[in-house]
Amino acid sequence: QVRLVESGGGLVQPGGSLRLSCKASGTTFKFSDMSWHRQTPEKGRELVAEIPSWGSGGATQYSHFAEGRFTISRDDAREMVYLQMDNLKPEDTAVYFCHLARPFTIPPLDVWGQGLSVTVTV
Repeated sequence: QVRLVESGGGLVQPGGSLRLSCKASGTTFKFSDMSWHRQTPEKGRELVAEIPSWGSGGATQYSHFAEGRFTISRDDAREMVYLQMDNLKPEDTAVYFCHLARPFTIPPLDVWGQGLSVTVTV
């Protein structure tokens, strides 16, 4: 069974930083496309950043609000994906989810973490 376990959320002041971590298990991690998403009642769930699997030839992508402030990275040996969030703003307050995708396996994999609360407030 594929599992994602997230850690690192919490409360931070505007301008502060947080690092979210996500540990995967149960599949060949380096062949998995990984991403972070966030969800609020107002906007629903939206993509934050994505990092492609090893050898896919794809590129790391960021949503406009994350560009220049957030950095997604992965450690295939540790089966981890990270989201470094700097210069946080109150509008970054959301529940953040780690996501794993392997669309070409049989069956395709589409797995979500449990979600991490991030609150940016004075």
